[in-house]
This record gives sequence, structure tokens and C-alpha cells, in this order.
Amino acid sequence: MKKNFGKKNWLFPMPVLMIGTYNEDGTPNMMNAAWGGVTLEDEITICIDTAHRTWANIAARKAFTVAFGTVETVRACDYLGIVSGNDTPDKVAKSAFTASKTKTVDAPVMDELPLVLECELVSMNEDNCNVVGRILNCAVEEAALTDGKPDAAKMKPICYDPCAHVYRVMGEAVAKAFSCGREIGH
Repeated sequence: MKKNFGKKNWLFPMPVLMIGTYNEDGTPNMMNAAWGGVTLEDEITICIDTAHRTWANIAARKAFTVAFGTVETVRACDYLGIVSGNDTPDKVAKSAFTASKTKTVDAPVMDELPLVLECELVSMNEDNCNVVGRILNCAVEEAALTDGKPDAAKMKPICYDPCAHVYRVMGEAVAKAFSCGREIGH
């Protein structure tokens, strides 16, 4: 029997999306966001409160990067989610992340995060706080590749558990996608 909880946004797993932008003075900014995902083949949508420094930075620069937190970077990623760029404009430097410029968009990447999506702004909706970006490039650290493809086991991405308020590491592979279900009905 299921227990009813009413309206909840409990979706598992929730990503630990690290959104990179530049502040007005050119210093890097990064925030931790859980509400987002791929919405078209080349687009990502992220919910970012309009009061965040990241919202203003994206509006000004028309670009942002998206990476995901990892086991190795969990403390820095959490710090970047609990400290406001409005109050601490040098929070990236304090996090010990190393910011680099991309050649694709006017937004920083953090060298310590293994996979980054480089996005140009498509739209911003103040009513629902949605930011939509077009993915222009995906860059992956070579050490995180296996046979030329990104390897989640090497990257160790984390997700956010909204019920327990903890970060969890993405688990082991349990079955081959687009294959294991073929056994049903035969």
C-alpha cells in the first residue's frame, strides 16, 4: 500500500547541476541547481530563481555552462549551492575550483568537473524561473573516457536526494538499456 504525501517534487535522481557564468566584473560564478534537465536534443532547461546572481549573469552574457557534481567535488559543489554570489562574489575562488574560459560561449568551465555543456541562451521566463540554453559543445576530460565515450563510472556523478537532503553517488549498471526489456513477451 502506498502512503499519500500530497504535492511533492520528489523525483529521483535529481541532478547536481553546476551552472557557470561570469559576473559583471569578469570573475567566475557558479551555482548548484537540482531542477533541470535535457528538454530537446540540443537544449537544456534549468529552474533558477530570478534573485540568484546566476540569473542576472545569464541575462547579461547570454551564455552559461552546465556541469555535474562528482564524488570528488561534492564539498565544493555544496558550498557553491549554499553561498550566494550576491553576497560572496569570489565564491568560486573560495571553493578551490579552477575556472577556465571556453572558446564556444562567454561562460567559465571548472577544470575539476569532468563533463561540461557549453550553452547559449535561448530564453528566460521570469514567471516560472526557467532558463533554456542551446548546447553548442560538450567537453569531457580524456581521463573520463572509455573507448572514446564518457564513462559515468570514471566520473562518479552525484545526485541530490530531496527527501533525505543528502547527495548520493550514481550507482552501478544494472542492465543493458534498450535490450533487457526484450525478454518480456517472448
